Amino acid sequence: MLSSGKFLNKKIVFILVVVLILIIGGIFLWINKPKEIKGSPDDYVIKETQEGIVVENSRAGLRFKVPDGWKARKVEVEEGSVVLYSPDAESVYQGKIRPPLKKGCMIEIAVIYKSMSIDELEEKIREMHTGPTVESDKIFSAKINHIHSLRNEFLDKVLGYGNAVYIPTQNKVYSICIYSNSQDAKACNETFNKFLDTLSFE
Repeated sequence: MLSSGKFLNKKIVFILVVVLILIIGGIFLWINKPKEIKGSPDDYVIKETQEGIVVENSRAGLRFKVPDGWKARKVEVEEGSVVLYSPDAESVYQGKIRPPLKKGCMIEIAVIYKSMSIDELEEKIREMHTGPTVESDKIFSAKINHIHSLRNEFLDKVLGYGNAVYIPTQNKVYSICIYSNSQDAKACNETFNKFLDTLSFE
């Protein structure tokens, strides 16, 4: 027969174990809590207008015109993005237009729903481009629609040539990047700069 002292000790141990399990379970759930998704591929509307093909994302306050003759498609991943590609675009992957490209140009537009300072943004860009595949990487300041932004020109063994623009606003960052091979980079960048002039955003 158990004494009252031993019974009380076992009861206390049992309660402590249950509390510990609840705390550990709570921490596990908090750590593995899915991040809030603020955007969706459905936010992007691709439509024909008198001025040509236009893409709008009212949630992100974003609108732009697709370069003449180019095609546009949504990318069905997480918060979504839109890919634009020239008629001659050809990837090393058959049947898919994605970097690296054998020829032609491809622009990817996405929205990061997070407030970031220029310094934080630059740090994130540097983090993205660390590794043995990066052959060159330049980050410099730019003004896009009078907003202090960053441009990032890089050459990567996996992605090929890229020229990206990151435009931070009050609660989001517009991320726009053109990809090509090194030979087509000059012509693609000319188209890219004209494309940036069609951007309208909040």
